[in-house]
Amino acid sequence: MFESNNAQNTKRRFTIILSAVPNGWFSWDFTIFDDHKAIAKIDLAWVREAGKLYLDGSNYRVFREGLLNGSFIIEKEGLVLARAEKPSALIRSYKIDYNNKSYTLEAESALRREFVLREDGQTIGSVRPENAFTKKAIIDLPAEIALPVRIFMVWLTLILWKREEAAA
Repeated sequence: MFESNNAQNTKRRFTIILSAVPNGWFSWDFTIFDDHKAIAKIDLAWVREAGKLYLDGSNYRVFREGLLNGSFIIEKEGLVLARAEKPSALIRSYKIDYNNKSYTLEAESALRREFVLREDGQTIGSVRPENAFTKKAIIDLPAEIALPVRIFMVWLTLILWKREEAAA
């Protein structure tokens, strides 16, 4: 369970810790595991910020509305489940709208790959690398957020990790 260190935060959040494992040494496609059971797959597109999520026998499309700008979307059969905006090209963060709530997914610091999820300024979860030398990730996001949207948040994080690797 993830619990904020802020003493003012009395709302407890329950999370299910998941892990994301790349499908190969150089791959940006991932399998999401709950313990040792595969529960989802993320396929990143090669040419643009798009892809597909597969979970519970369903397919979800994830994409950016424009080539260089626009919202990031997760949809199933044409229905938008969540939308993310990148406020600045220079800052590693997203504003995510889901289920009439607003979240911020942002890098914990300029020098780390860990991303934290915040609601109303309170840290409620994270997506972080298993260690400094791997693309494997530990996913600690609130169970109150639907699994496809949590996987969408992981996809958003992976996009920025992929950009950073390409720029290095």
